[in-house]
Amino acid sequence: MTATTLAQFDEIKLEKEDGIATLTLYRPDNMNAFTGKMMQEMIKAFDITDADDDVKVVIVTGHGERAFCAGADLSSGAKTFDYDARANDGEAGRSEKVDIQRDGGGRVTLRIFESLKPVIGAINGAAVGIGVTMQLPMDIRIASDNARFGFVFNRRGINPEAASSWFLPRLVGISQALEWCYTGRVFPAAEALAGKLVSEVVPQADLMKRAKEVAREIADNTAPVSNALTRQMMWRMLGAGHPMDAHIVDSAAIYERGRSPDAKEGVMSFLEKRPANYTVSVSEGMPTFFPWWEEEEFEWISKV
Repeated sequence: MTATTLAQFDEIKLEKEDGIATLTLYRPDNMNAFTGKMMQEMIKAFDITDADDDVKVVIVTGHGERAFCAGADLSSGAKTFDYDARANDGEAGRSEKVDIQRDGGGRVTLRIFESLKPVIGAINGAAVGIGVTMQLPMDIRIASDNARFGFVFNRRGINPEAASSWFLPRLVGISQALEWCYTGRVFPAAEALAGKLVSEVVPQADLMKRAKEVAREIADNTAPVSNALTRQMMWRMLGAGHPMDAHIVDSAAIYERGRSPDAKEGVMSFLEKRPANYTVSVSEGMPTFFPWWEEEEFEWISKV
C-alpha cells in the first residue's frame, strides 16, 4: 500500500499508510531543529490524526540518520530564549489575557498528551533539548543504536521545558531525571534503555520496520475507542491522589464499553477464533462521560 500525504507542511511531513500515520520532523539542513513553525505544524498534525478515524496509531520520527531533533534552532544567537528580545520577530506571547510567554515545546507536549491515538517515537539519531522532551508524552519510544539523548538545558543557562518536570520523573524516576538534567550531558541509546527512557534499541536500518511492527500490532488487533480511553486513563491517573479516582473512571468505562458493539465483537471473535473487526469510531463512539476531567486553562499571572 502506498503512503498518502495527509497535509502539506513546510517543516514536517505527515503521511498515512494502512491505518498508521507517520509524522516526520523535516528540516534536512538543520538536523530537524525545532522552530516556532515546527511547533505550529506539529500541533496541527495531531489535530488531523485525531480527527481521522482511519488513523489508528501515530509514529513520530526525524528525517535522515543523523538526528531526530537537534533541539531548538539556535540561529537567533544570544536572543534564542529571550522572547522579549525577539518581539520584533513576531514571537511575543503576551496579550491582555496572558502575562507570560508560553513555552513552545510545552505546547507541543501538551498536544501530544491530549492525543486520542497511541503515539510511538522512532528516535533515529541525536535528540537533545526539545528533541528529547517532546518524546516524553509519547507512549512508546524505540531508539536506533546511533541515537543520543541530552537534557542539556542547564548547560545553556536555561531550564528543562516542555512540561518535562512533570513527565520525566514519572517515566524514569526522580533520581535519574535529576542526574540527567543536572549534568546536561549527552548519553547513548544504551543508557537511555537502561534508564527506561526508551523501551528498546534496534539497529538504525531496522528502526522504522520495528516501529511499524509495534504500530501494526496495535492497529490490527485492538479497538480504537478502547485505545483512546486507555491512553487518557493511564496518563491522567499518574497524577491521581487515590486509586479510588481510577476505580471510578474504570467502572464508568467498563460499563459503557461493555455494552458496545466492540465488546460483543471482541468476545465473539475470540470464541470463533477469528480476527476482530471493530467498527466503533473514535469520532462518534467515545463514552458519554468522556472527557471526565476539567480542562486546564493557561491563565494569566497577576502582577504583585
